[in-house]
Amino acid sequence: MEILKQYRPPKLHEDKQTELISVIVAAYNIEDYIERGIRSICEQTYRNLEIIAVDDGSVDATGRILDELAESDERIRVIHEENGGLAHARNTGIGMARGNYIGFVDGDDWIDSDMYEKLFSALQDKRADLAVCRYRQISRTRTLDGSVDRAVLFEGQEALQVYVEEREEFSIQNAAWNKLYRRELLIGNMFPEGRWYEDIVFATEALARAGRCIYLDIAMYNYIIDREDSIMNCRINSRTFTDQIPAYYEKTELLQTLGREDLALTHDYFFYKRLLLFYWELSKVEDGETYMLRLQEILLKDRKRAEEAFLSPIADARDRKKLKLFYRSPHAYCKKLRWDEQVVIPCKVKVKRILGMNK
Repeated sequence: MEILKQYRPPKLHEDKQTELISVIVAAYNIEDYIERGIRSICEQTYRNLEIIAVDDGSVDATGRILDELAESDERIRVIHEENGGLAHARNTGIGMARGNYIGFVDGDDWIDSDMYEKLFSALQDKRADLAVCRYRQISRTRTLDGSVDRAVLFEGQEALQVYVEEREEFSIQNAAWNKLYRRELLIGNMFPEGRWYEDIVFATEALARAGRCIYLDIAMYNYIIDREDSIMNCRINSRTFTDQIPAYYEKTELLQTLGREDLALTHDYFFYKRLLLFYWELSKVEDGETYMLRLQEILLKDRKRAEEAFLSPIADARDRKKLKLFYRSPHAYCKKLRWDEQVVIPCKVKVKRILGMNK
C-alpha cells in the first residue's frame, strides 16, 4: 500500500479521451431525482461516454423523463423493462455496455462533473484495474464529507483486505457506484438477481480480481441517505434473513475459495458482531421478538465459528466479552448494553466535557 499525498490525476483533454466509458443507471420510480442524476453524467468533463439508463418498470414519470433526456443527448440509451429489481437492471446495462470501462450511478444520486475524468485518468496513470473515490452522504439536514487530500495505491489483494477489515478511513465498501471498473473485472461477475444487498458478493469478487487498485480520497459521488423508500433505509426486516445474511455467508465462502481463511475469519468477526448489534437494536422495539429469536438461532448454530472469529487479531477484546455474555444469557447481554447506553456512555461524555473545560 502506497500513500500518495496531494496526488492529482493528469488532466485529460478531449483528444486524449479515446476510451469509451459505459455508465449504467438503474432507475425505478424516482421521477423527482432522475433528471438531476442523468444531467450530472451528461455534464462530465470526460466526454467519451455512453449512458445506459435502465427504466426498471417505473409506474411514475421516470421513464418519460429518461426518454426526453435521451432526445437531448445522443449518448443516452434508454431501456424500458418490466420490474426485475436493481440487480437485474444493472445486469441488463452490463450486457448492453460497449465500453472497456464501466461505472454505475444510482438514479437518485448525482456525481461531480470531473468524477469519471479523475477516476479514469488515475486508473490509466497507475495502470490499475479499479479506481475508487470517496463519497458524500447527503441528508435533508447536513452533508458528511470525509475527504482527505491524498490517494492510495493498493497492490494485489491489499484493497480486498482493507475492504474486508471495514477500515473507515477508506470508502472501499460494498457500493458499486463510487468505482470505475476495467471490463474484465465484470466478466462472469454479475449481480445476483431477485435479492437485495446484491453488492456484497459483487464487490468482493471485483476487488479480488483487481491486481491493482487506485483510491482517490476525495468525495466525487453524492449519495442520498434519507429517501424514505430507499432500500438502505429499510432497517432489520425479512430481507435481512432472506438476502443479507445469505450474502454474508457467500462472501465467507468466496474468501475461503481464494485461499484467504484469514480474511474469511475477519469478515465473520464483523458479520457476527453485526448480528449482535441487530439483536440489541431489536430489543428496543415492541415487535422485535420474532426477529430476535431468528438471530439467536443463527448465533447459536454458528457458535463455534463466531467464537473463532472473535479470536482473530483484528477483533476487539470488548466485543469478545459481549459475545461471551450473549452466549451466557441474551437477556444479560441486552441489560449490559442498556446500562452502557443509558449510564456509562453519558458519564464518560460528561467527564470528557468537564476535563475539556478545565484545560
